[in-house]
Amino acid sequence: MGAAFNDEYVIVRRGKHEGDPSEITVNCPDKVGLGCDFARTVFEFGLSVVKGDLSTDGRWCFVVLWVVPRVSASTVRWPLLKQCLEHACPSAVDQFLLPCPPPPVLTSKNVFLLQVCSSDRTGLLHGVAKKLWEMELTIHKVKVSTSPDDKAVNLFFVTDNRNELFWKKRVEEVCDQVRELLGDTCSRCDLSQAGPECGGLGCAPLPLQVANDLFTEVSVPLVTEKDDGEGGDLTCLDGAHTVVTLDNSISPVHSLLQVTRKNRKGLLYDCLRTLKDMKLQVAHGRVITENGISMISVFVLRADGQKITDVEEKKRLCICMHTEVEHPLRVAVVTRGPDTELHVATPIEICGRGRPRVLYDVTLALKQLDICIFKADIGRHVVANRHWEIYRFLLVDRAEVSWSSSKISSLLAERVRHILMG
Repeated sequence: MGAAFNDEYVIVRRGKHEGDPSEITVNCPDKVGLGCDFARTVFEFGLSVVKGDLSTDGRWCFVVLWVVPRVSASTVRWPLLKQCLEHACPSAVDQFLLPCPPPPVLTSKNVFLLQVCSSDRTGLLHGVAKKLWEMELTIHKVKVSTSPDDKAVNLFFVTDNRNELFWKKRVEEVCDQVRELLGDTCSRCDLSQAGPECGGLGCAPLPLQVANDLFTEVSVPLVTEKDDGEGGDLTCLDGAHTVVTLDNSISPVHSLLQVTRKNRKGLLYDCLRTLKDMKLQVAHGRVITENGISMISVFVLRADGQKITDVEEKKRLCICMHTEVEHPLRVAVVTRGPDTELHVATPIEICGRGRPRVLYDVTLALKQLDICIFKADIGRHVVANRHWEIYRFLLVDRAEVSWSSSKISSLLAERVRHILMG
């Protein structure tokens, strides 16, 4: 349920000049993981947080974020951003009278199948994915194939953020806009409720060969501990690009977690997602960015309201945070015989949501490189007892490019990773 008095909860003030940060203020009832939800929404709209403050007393929260667009402010749909932030706010009724409802479970009852057939071209999947996002549809699964006569068949399993796909008018709106995007090359565009082929969007084991390509061993720097001389302690994990510290000497009530790293897309989201998945409560947080380096400081508590004092628990938090900040996704280009596949893996939140913008950014990278997609698939899989969303793209061969070259494959993987992380 959205907020009861939306206009009082979210205020968006645009920057006065090109390049000036825009200010987003949210003042609403609190819930566990709310900061992560706000950071996710900002990330989804292509915005980067350069400064921010988050505070809560456990019942009411106040958040101020200063954001800049990664591309151009004119491309950001500011009214829709405000609407999405308002929707993330719990209502006062939910906060004071009703228990917090669990996140919705995706089933074939609320998942719809969009079938699109058209002539194939570079950037086709990217264009349709962008249009569906603009119409407030979330893509959960994709199956794309190309016939020998260059006809592309795209199957999108989607949910509607407006929850209006049960209405004929909404279905017609979606199909008309997709047809307008594709023009005369579109031979079919149908939208209906998903059947058994949806598979419930559950997680299945990942084929061993794909898992080996994506999940190579991630090195973790040595965790060090020391006494600060004042009865507190400091746990530090210093990596090549990221420094994570956990300090119990600053506050008598909270543990202070600090992450320092070069700013990138989704950095605040990855930090708060990790805390949410580990069921830690954030009492106060601050983001400061100077000369391209971001420092994120959060005062956290365990689920039982206590500081983090156990040595192994502190080490586990630092290692997990470092891994999620340094390696929030996996990218691999694999050549097997005549076929070349691009694989991208991203973790699924504990509430069941996948990472935002992945399909959009990957297809954008391939479009910029003038690479066509012969076949694509998005599925959810279990690897080492963790749920991942795996994107697999079978690429069309190009006469002037040899995918078997490790240098070319590495450049492609690096380009995709660069677009995804910024």
